[in-house]
Amino acid sequence: MLRIALVCLHTSPADEPGSGDAGGMNVVVLHQARSLASLGHRVDIVTRRSTPSAASSIALDERLTLRLIDAGPAHPIAKGDHEAVIDDFARELAALGPYDVMHSHHWFSGMAALPVARAQGIPHVQSFHSIAADDSTPLSEGERAESGGRMAGESWLARESDAIVAVSEAEALTIRHRLGGMSQRIRVVTPGVDSAAFAPRSEADEPSEPYAVVAARLQPLKGLDLAIEAIAAMHADIRPRLIVSGDASADFEGYVDDLRALATSREIGDSVEFIGPQSRAQLATLFRHARVVLIPSHSETYGLVALEAAASAVPVVAAAAGGLREAVVDGETGRVLESRDPHVWATAITELLTNTRGADALSQNARQRAETLSWLRSAEGLLAVYVSLEPMPDVA
Repeated sequence: MLRIALVCLHTSPADEPGSGDAGGMNVVVLHQARSLASLGHRVDIVTRRSTPSAASSIALDERLTLRLIDAGPAHPIAKGDHEAVIDDFARELAALGPYDVMHSHHWFSGMAALPVARAQGIPHVQSFHSIAADDSTPLSEGERAESGGRMAGESWLARESDAIVAVSEAEALTIRHRLGGMSQRIRVVTPGVDSAAFAPRSEADEPSEPYAVVAARLQPLKGLDLAIEAIAAMHADIRPRLIVSGDASADFEGYVDDLRALATSREIGDSVEFIGPQSRAQLATLFRHARVVLIPSHSETYGLVALEAAASAVPVVAAAAGGLREAVVDGETGRVLESRDPHVWATAITELLTNTRGADALSQNARQRAETLSWLRSAEGLLAVYVSLEPMPDVA
């Protein structure tokens, strides 16, 4: 039995994805944690307290505990402000345990946890989930250059951590090229999907008005403007409603208003519905009744939404960005588009809505592939990394 700390400084995996800064990383950490606990290991998810009334320790499952520690104000803060609370978080983290391995998610967490792991003589594993780019690196539209502190911190974590877990080969390549991570320390452990919760609609389900779905944190990196432009470019007779699930984080207040204005300017304001963040059960229902799921992101380390759509037997139209090339098999489980021309996207969506036989084949293939990608398999991949490690010497 291992005693495992999963460190998530800036966002709690127990928070609903799509709200605030909660996204795919939250889903990955929570489901991997539950699967690790189901295999008999003791797992603590450690995060920053952002609500004064919350208990310090919350049992999420047998052998799985959420631990909230005090670092900075006990209320939500902008994501970029978490760098200022790293030292406080590290001090409180050092009082927990003992653990056999410490696995940090995002660079904030790693900067706090790596020195603690070294002091305790245990291995440190790092997952980035997103990686900064400096001004000399070609940026995707919507991707922002980050502070020198983040650039230096991520490079340090890539060099000094005992292992780095990437969610895709695309992310592993970025870690090697952008951060200088050594290939022998980088392991790829892809996410899973809950194929029971995300399942196809049944024959008894009433047919619904055709709609397309975008599910994401509402920020420019996710490319939601392209989804709106693509729907607007379709012929009015076959144009589906577009349902947008998610919320803007504190760093992007006002972005939803920009998207609403874009839809209105394209004369489809009545056809675009913003429904806010959804629970996992609500999202599963939303997906299974959709005709297509759109993922127009400028950058994705993997694209968990693509797997959830696949499990729901709904084809995906995705941008050819990062790990989306691995999450979606072009021509088999969905479409992966190199172009960001809205008319190209409109054509692809139109084909799925009008070619029933082709769409059904994609749906069946997608579901079959999703059934092979369980969270248990993902957790077993993590365990293989953990048990292979010996801690590196203490670092300054």
